[in-house]
Amino acid sequence: MVAEQLQARGIHDAAVLAAMGRVPRHLFVSEALMDQAYGDYPLPIGYQQTISQPQIVAEMTQAIAASSEDRVLEIGTGSGYQAAVLAEMVFRVYTIERLQPLYMKARRLFDALKYHNIVTRYSDGTTGWKSEAPFDAILVTAGGPSVPEILLSQLAEGGRLVMPVGSADVQQLVRITRSSSGFESEILCSCRFVKLVGENGWREE
Repeated sequence: MVAEQLQARGIHDAAVLAAMGRVPRHLFVSEALMDQAYGDYPLPIGYQQTISQPQIVAEMTQAIAASSEDRVLEIGTGSGYQAAVLAEMVFRVYTIERLQPLYMKARRLFDALKYHNIVTRYSDGTTGWKSEAPFDAILVTAGGPSVPEILLSQLAEGGRLVMPVGSADVQQLVRITRSSSGFESEILCSCRFVKLVGENGWREE
């Protein structure tokens, strides 16, 4: 997966490649899908959610340019795979999930794999985690109509936020960097994610 899918398609960050080589992706999907876990496509994890394809996980992780001392906020724990990749690279990961069954399953898996630097929360991720802010990076693993202002306010100076932004069907992966003078935004690529549902995202149908 690392050589054929990631390096071959432009993932060059050695820390990202090493982290994704260490995390046992097959443990983050159902037993029935384990033989497909390392394929270059997303897989269902229940509750109309997915585990993103390895390529997009790598793209998003590389885009936040994390260091080993960083504190990173993830919005949308899902399967827990993205948080585990981050945990291999940074000081601490704070991850929020709004669907309780996914939250509970991911928490048990983090404990089993001894990811003691992952802090979990069952809540609406679109409001962030104010009591633990500011964060060196924020990674949003669902697509929203716009970047919530409250998340931008929780970025440290020099911090990076990466999020899919657009319609419910197709988004652009956006990176926003906070500086002393404000925020700078750039588009990285097109993508398609499940909806970011919450107070500052899409409303539940």
